[in-house]
Amino acid sequence: MADPNLCYLSATELGERIAAGDVSSLEATEVYLDRIAQLDGNYASYITVTPDRAREDARRADAEIAAGNHRGPLHGVPVAVKDQFDTAGIVTTNGSTILAENVPDEDATIMTRLRDAGTVLLGKLNMSEYASGDAFRHPYGRPRNPWDTERNPGTSSSGSGAATSAFLCATSLGEDTGGSIRGPAAFCGLVGIRPTFGLVSRHGVFGASWSMDTAGPMRSHPRRHRRP
Repeated sequence: MADPNLCYLSATELGERIAAGDVSSLEATEVYLDRIAQLDGNYASYITVTPDRAREDARRADAEIAAGNHRGPLHGVPVAVKDQFDTAGIVTTNGSTILAENVPDEDATIMTRLRDAGTVLLGKLNMSEYASGDAFRHPYGRPRNPWDTERNPGTSSSGSGAATSAFLCATSLGEDTGGSIRGPAAFCGLVGIRPTFGLVSRHGVFGASWSMDTAGPMRSHPRRHRRP
């Protein structure tokens, strides 16, 4: 049985252990999937969980690493992404029930890059409808802050903040137009980065304001010891 404490490793530490063969990507993936099933009812951080895709990605990563084809620091690491990014064959809602049956034919460029890096996709994360920034308009359930479930985890990347803080993924992607990475990161005790505008492709990302939209990562703070 996989060590359930694997979920508390940073994405960097987990990637290093997977690369070294100390733990398999599939083992880590099962730990996260079990944790999502057990706990996400408290946080509503995911809209769609993709266990079959995650296990497929993990098995591929393990086989490639065993064959000496290591793609880099994120190879085999389980991640989740805001449901604002197109994912081929997986429902992409942009936080709205209007798009509940929207299944893109191709990945957003950022998803292609993640796949090329060998990451494992756990699922699509909750967000305020159309990335509106409204803290209370979440048609798929209002995400809860893992530190205090009566409090707001920030918007519009609400699920990204909640899932990462609750260790329901190793790291996540959010999207920041006017603070939607930085706000959830601050509210949930995380590190969040809004990259320089234009550095990360917006192709396949639902837009809020084309001149400001920027996709970027969130992760647990490397010195964080207390857990929600």
